[in-house]
Amino acid sequence: MHRVFVGLSGGVDSAVSAYLLKKQGYDVVGAFVKGWEPDFLPCTGKEDRLSAMRVAAHLKIPFVTYDLEDEYKREVVDRFVHEYRAGRTPNPDVLCNRMIKFGSFWEKAQADGADFIATGHYARNDKGAMKAGVDAEKDQTYFLWTLTRDDLSHTLFPVGEYRKPQIRELAAEAGLPNAKRPDSQGLCFLGHVDMHAFLKRYIPEKTGDIVSRGGEKLGEHSGVWFYTVGEHAPLPGGHARMYVVRKDVEANTLVVDAEAVPETKAFALTLSDTNWIAGEQYEGEAYARYRYRQSLLPVTVSKSQVTFAEPQLTASGQSCVLYAADTSTVIGGGIIS
Repeated sequence: MHRVFVGLSGGVDSAVSAYLLKKQGYDVVGAFVKGWEPDFLPCTGKEDRLSAMRVAAHLKIPFVTYDLEDEYKREVVDRFVHEYRAGRTPNPDVLCNRMIKFGSFWEKAQADGADFIATGHYARNDKGAMKAGVDAEKDQTYFLWTLTRDDLSHTLFPVGEYRKPQIRELAAEAGLPNAKRPDSQGLCFLGHVDMHAFLKRYIPEKTGDIVSRGGEKLGEHSGVWFYTVGEHAPLPGGHARMYVVRKDVEANTLVVDAEAVPETKAFALTLSDTNWIAGEQYEGEAYARYRYRQSLLPVTVSKSQVTFAEPQLTASGQSCVLYAADTSTVIGGGIIS
């Protein structure tokens, strides 16, 4: 009997994952990963662990806690803050998945006898090929592009074959104590904590100008590193809604416009830190997205360059994830330079 350690987050998706795997005959162990939490903001770690323990008790499976607080702080939080300070926009969930959920967690579980780990991600593992979850609204492959064939050889995604309403039904059917618990929102290591409130604890505020494309001053901001290209500009009342179209980190200036279109007609993106799930560099036609839940866009991939049919407004540090012609199979991805 194969032994699988299920990462129980306290939420319903991971709970149903454990339930399904037990029904399928696996030797299931529930594992809660204790991450790092800021002591200056409200977090839900204690409530999450209690919820996970209740699920394990209800399913009559062993329960363990892995304290990965130091790893979280070093590999995810510190990198996250460093990237924002440099004016880039990292994705903490991508970092968390690579370094913690499919890194340190697997190492701990394997040392304790695991053949597999499982998570509540909406994705599918098709014999080493990662595919989008059946529920397009919940598909989480955007956050999983750093996984390799080796990772997938010992990873299970039990809820990827279901839609979210079906997961709620299964949770009720199984009598899971968290069947009606709301889905979590926010950063993987902060829960419901506001990101700007968190960043301002580590990066000092510095007043700068908000200007139009033509250079006209429209207002002021508290520091370019707190804003992302494409988001609404923090303009005072009376101004029409505008978008950040460029960040000048050295001058601490935000350039804004009424239309969220790039300043230059840049059709191509250069990616760094690329990962190709099949192990080989991909070249040719594909589909891409550089934001979660964004509609897939046709692209051409050549080495580390991704070329779009239309100019795109992107932010350095974001993940660009590539999909095959079937729009489901994940080819890989990289970080926008």
